Amino acid sequence: MRTLNLGILAHVDAGKTSLTERILHTAGIIDEIGSVDDGSTQTDSLALERQRGITIKSAVVSFPLDDVTVNLIDTPGHPDFIAEVERVLAVLDGAVLVVSAVEGVQPQTRVLTRALRRLGIPLLVFVNKVDRRGARPAALLGDLARRLELSPQPMGTVHGAGSRAATFAPSAGSPPGLVDLLATRSDALLAAFVADGRVAEGRLRAELAAQTARSWVHPVYAGSAITGTGIPELMAGIRDLLPAASGDPAAAPSGTVFKVERGAGGEKLAYVRMFDGTLTVRDRVPLRNGRVTADAKITGIGVFDGGSLVAGPSVPAGRIAVLRGLAEVRIGDTIGAPRPGGGRHFAPPSLETVVVPDRPGRGGALHAALTQLAEQDPLIDLRRDDVRDETSVSLYGEVQKEVIQATLAEEYGLAVTFRESTTICVERVAGTGAALERITEGPFLATVGLRIEPGPPGSGVVFRLGVELGSMPPAFFAAVEETVHEVLGEGLRGWRVVDALVTMTHSGYWARQSHAHGTFDKSMSSTAGDFRNLTPLVLMTALRRAGTVVEEPVHRFRLDLPADLLGAVLPVLAKLGAVPTGTVTDGPAAVVEGDVPAARVHDLETRLPSLTRGEGVLESAFDHYRPAGRPLPQRPRTDHNPLDRREYLLHVQRRV
Repeated sequence: MRTLNLGILAHVDAGKTSLTERILHTAGIIDEIGSVDDGSTQTDSLALERQRGITIKSAVVSFPLDDVTVNLIDTPGHPDFIAEVERVLAVLDGAVLVVSAVEGVQPQTRVLTRALRRLGIPLLVFVNKVDRRGARPAALLGDLARRLELSPQPMGTVHGAGSRAATFAPSAGSPPGLVDLLATRSDALLAAFVADGRVAEGRLRAELAAQTARSWVHPVYAGSAITGTGIPELMAGIRDLLPAASGDPAAAPSGTVFKVERGAGGEKLAYVRMFDGTLTVRDRVPLRNGRVTADAKITGIGVFDGGSLVAGPSVPAGRIAVLRGLAEVRIGDTIGAPRPGGGRHFAPPSLETVVVPDRPGRGGALHAALTQLAEQDPLIDLRRDDVRDETSVSLYGEVQKEVIQATLAEEYGLAVTFRESTTICVERVAGTGAALERITEGPFLATVGLRIEPGPPGSGVVFRLGVELGSMPPAFFAAVEETVHEVLGEGLRGWRVVDALVTMTHSGYWARQSHAHGTFDKSMSSTAGDFRNLTPLVLMTALRRAGTVVEEPVHRFRLDLPADLLGAVLPVLAKLGAVPTGTVTDGPAAVVEGDVPAARVHDLETRLPSLTRGEGVLESAFDHYRPAGRPLPQRPRTDHNPLDRREYLLHVQRRV
């Protein structure tokens, strides 16, 4: 059988999880359709998901669809959990984008569609809730083309929209307009139509599937996840129009870990999509995460089959499985050979907050619990301050606080509160700076010379050698490189340094010395610790000489509002630091687009209902960084301040 790894994506409350329930019921996987309101759905397993009626974690369930095995992945719709969606996109063969026939195109719908198109993931559109009062499925087609920049092809017609009796009638024969749409991308199809005046239906369906697979055309189905109308037609479209997984089971193994959970015994469970090769139990596989590679042994494999997870001896290319035994695995790891074109596609979090335990002395237990949560969501990005005994986490939005709070209480017995969220800035290197400390001049048995300069935008921190590779043991070079990346987590004003090129210009060490009776003499021999301790002093001196620029995150926003309120809203935008880049009015409606500091987005969201009579719709997403205004924002240091030599050396001495 063919395999299709399918994502269900939507703005929150568009009916995505209800659609998943209906599909599973139609496929015979569940006997009774669960309710989001009642907390009885198949894929929302977390207690908070059931309480709030939203999806927080992605979930996988498998079902057969004639000759296709579909691994269906239900994803969160709330923008605060966009990181969970990002990880799922990396493993999909196709997607169903759910749009409400009542609310229409919403902010998260646009974000998801841009990501799907950027990655070239084929998609079908399902217009849901046609049975709801106010449904406008026909008018929505124009929004799909104009606001989402799709090429929608309706696959049928809705009758009785807005009533409980609404039905979806698939087009008899070829849908209207299909030949014209497909001919814009196929000269051969156009020539056949011109020659014969018609195109055989079989050829049209084949061409539709081919152009859908290339994400050139986007078939549109409509119906209701509650009543079931339109669901059989959508499932037929999934089977016939979306491309099955590809990959060579006989090739070298290559897979991506997109989710990590903890089992009942605390062991890690790694969800992996295999792109090539075959993994079997007891295989030793390399785990690649950034610069680090480690071998791990698979002790168990679970594959999704018929709505449940069953133990299996192997997992071939194209399938999704749960692997056991990978103790060091993290989300985003590559198993086996790395795939080209990987990496993140959504913006990083722009907010952070300090998590405060309910009782003093529980900072260590809190940090351990948050470390386990970070394994499931690496964009939480823990920041530990040992000096103040505090732990900070990164956030996409305020709803994440509630999720973290509930998870810590239920799974770890920790009651916590949060301080006010603050914006996460970055620092960029302004010029070029260099520093050098020789082995004979300082307290450490190491010579380290470093030069730092700006790197290309988006390049991250790059370390390279300007000395002979054989001039020192490899472990010493590794110690310097790892420490460089750690130290640049906090620049001159405490923010992470981005896009920097660091070159090691000088190196030196004392070879291992021993006394006559063979004991090692540390006072006469260099160790990796000498290089780890000296590198922060040298690097921060070089960085101070180069200088940095603090930059704040900026969101690109789109605000839809009544045109008669433009005069009242524009001054408020100016007070919040927003810079409109375009304003368009179309009769009674207006659209304002522009940039706004990430720190003021929440204020704008709060004030919007009263400013626009509740009719304003705001969508915003991180777009770029810009130099911050004065006074420059600073963040407390957690690294014992290598900018202050005396303070740093006292700390190192106490630690050693």
